Amino acid sequence: MAIPVIDFSKLNGEERAKTMAQIANCCEEWGFFQLVNHGISEELLEKVKKVSSECYKLEREEGFKNSTTVKMLDELVEKKSSERLENVDWEDVFLLSDNNHNEWPSKTPEFRETMKEYRSELKKLAEKVMEIMDENLGLQKGYIKKAFNGGGQKEEEENAFFGTKVSHYPQCPHPEKVIGLRAHTDAGGVILLFQDEKIRGLQILKDGQWIDVQPLSNSIVINTGDQIEVLSNGKYKSVWHRVLATPDGNRRSIASFYNPSFNATIAPAIELVEKSGTQEEEQVKNKQDHFNYPKFVFGDYMSIYVQQKFLPKEPRFQALQ
Repeated sequence: MAIPVIDFSKLNGEERAKTMAQIANCCEEWGFFQLVNHGISEELLEKVKKVSSECYKLEREEGFKNSTTVKMLDELVEKKSSERLENVDWEDVFLLSDNNHNEWPSKTPEFRETMKEYRSELKKLAEKVMEIMDENLGLQKGYIKKAFNGGGQKEEEENAFFGTKVSHYPQCPHPEKVIGLRAHTDAGGVILLFQDEKIRGLQILKDGQWIDVQPLSNSIVINTGDQIEVLSNGKYKSVWHRVLATPDGNRRSIASFYNPSFNATIAPAIELVEKSGTQEEEQVKNKQDHFNYPKFVFGDYMSIYVQQKFLPKEPRFQALQ
């Protein structure tokens, strides 16, 4: 079983309707799909690979080798214990956002300018993907983007959060004793992943089985987060995924996420609940009775998520009732 691959360029031609239907199916049945011909140049993607690998070598590798995680694994092996390391991830990670420019790596040549250009292109792609979701769900164009921006009408009122998590999963001498990244669903909106094209590791839970997200050169992997699940009233589900530790080398993973503003109110789109024949006010109330998720402020959701990220997601929604 392989993750669906969508040729994004076909949205502009005769196969638009067919491609839209394929994306709808991916969102409903998979929660994950890969985009090829997505409009981001191969030249830029090659530069991203280069600077992220160089950054790990120049600025991150030594720190990882001396990390608590590495020491804990060494101790476990020395004791010849049959136990696994729990509640830790074999991952080196840092965050890039517009709000933390002063914390971006500074010693790697061309890292900052390359990642700034890449994030700009990826944000545009995220907004195109959200517009496709709007259309497939029968919502007004820009509905999801507006919801994530707290309902702001003007461009200057945009305050949705666009972040980029740069991860490396270094070669692991004992992958049977530790996981790369524990199983979880993503808290936010739309996630765009530029993963390693050679080294496997990412898996999703599909029909009770863990399956690989197959490496595909210069593709962008899309997955839906918890907030898309809420806005779609459960039609699009966020999906459990994990990363395995591997002995095969240093795996690159660059995940960008278009998330709501912390102040944004998130709730199922009222258009997605069957209409009743009652008067307008009563109709709204009847629709709300059919909502599968509560209405909440995203910042409140995140307060719960940071404590329960690796636990079942349903109690997170229930806590906000």
